[in-house]
Amino acid sequence: MRSNSILASGLLASSQTALAAKLIASHFSGPIYTLDLALTNATSGTLKVTGQINGCKMPSWVTVDKASDSIFCIDESGYGGGVLAQFAANDQAVLAPKASAPTLGNSVFGALYGGDDDRSFVITAEYSPSTITTYKLPLSASSKPIQKLSFTMPKPGPRPDRQDKPHPHAAFLDPTKAFLVVPDLGADVTRIFKINKATGELTACPVAPSLPGDGPRHGEFLETKGGLRYYSLNEVASSVGMYNVTYGADNNCMALDLVQTLSTFGDRKGLTTEKAAELRIAGEYLYASNRNDQKFGKELDSLAIFKLDAAGGSGAMTFQELTNSHGFFPRPFEINKAGTYVAIGGQTTANVAIVARDAATGKLGPLVANINLPPRGTYGGEDGLSAVVWYE
Repeated sequence: MRSNSILASGLLASSQTALAAKLIASHFSGPIYTLDLALTNATSGTLKVTGQINGCKMPSWVTVDKASDSIFCIDESGYGGGVLAQFAANDQAVLAPKASAPTLGNSVFGALYGGDDDRSFVITAEYSPSTITTYKLPLSASSKPIQKLSFTMPKPGPRPDRQDKPHPHAAFLDPTKAFLVVPDLGADVTRIFKINKATGELTACPVAPSLPGDGPRHGEFLETKGGLRYYSLNEVASSVGMYNVTYGADNNCMALDLVQTLSTFGDRKGLTTEKAAELRIAGEYLYASNRNDQKFGKELDSLAIFKLDAAGGSGAMTFQELTNSHGFFPRPFEINKAGTYVAIGGQTTANVAIVARDAATGKLGPLVANINLPPRGTYGGEDGLSAVVWYE
């Protein structure tokens, strides 16, 4: 693939050690790792651990803040005993403790928002307590929540085993950085909040419903010629929903209007044993990870690829194909900024796989490098690898 060859030659020319990139990976058992990816050519390389640190009890999510050369670790450990941890990263991306604050626990996601720099506050989403919580930065042992919002619903959803109550799963800034969207897996809605940038406080806007039984989990925005679109990764139904985005008078609220939903398996619906995990957009292509489909053999699940009509303006999705994730239960994955490689984390196999990507066609190519970070997770358990991100 020509684009990958160009990338590799540029990287190798600058370093005799062929050091191409650095990544951060976390494991539910506690460790956070710094990984070095070294390329020998565009489609062959190695991954090795160059740093390891603890300090986040049960890491569920990692948020990179390059502006402060640090990462934030979101802790999914039990109620009342969680921690929000910040680690400083040196020029080799090796981590050191920087600050931490006590949390309510069971947090599954975190994001920075607000202030003049859009990174003065942090929001966490608590899955089972059905809450979102906000904190002011910098963190300290005496940090207290600015705001805790709790959610309820009158009865269980269409999948009562998964939708017994609200389960907020993430929080994303819109492109204007004036709003936060919070996918709620249990309530089948995406919650929308207006940000007070000075105080960090959130004001609720009307929710955006998904299809019953969708179970929204993650999402991303894309600007098209026809306007702004929002794409929702739906865990319970294993599908992706596309929404038109509009803003109210005086930018007082943002609204999402659902216009298309497609299965992450193309021509079939997901089974109850399968569940989608994460969504990423690069260029005019959207990728979604499928857990427990074993499409490519024993413990080899898939990533779905969709083409987006960004140039035409509609933003509509067209399913392209399923491709090998090179792991079991691919919970996290991320595309590098150049769009030439994808890092995929197998939750149960506890591995990080690097796969080549053709930025022009959106196709994923061969496995470039792979590393196991034990212990291995248990089938269906909240253990194993939890996050992987590029540190760039």
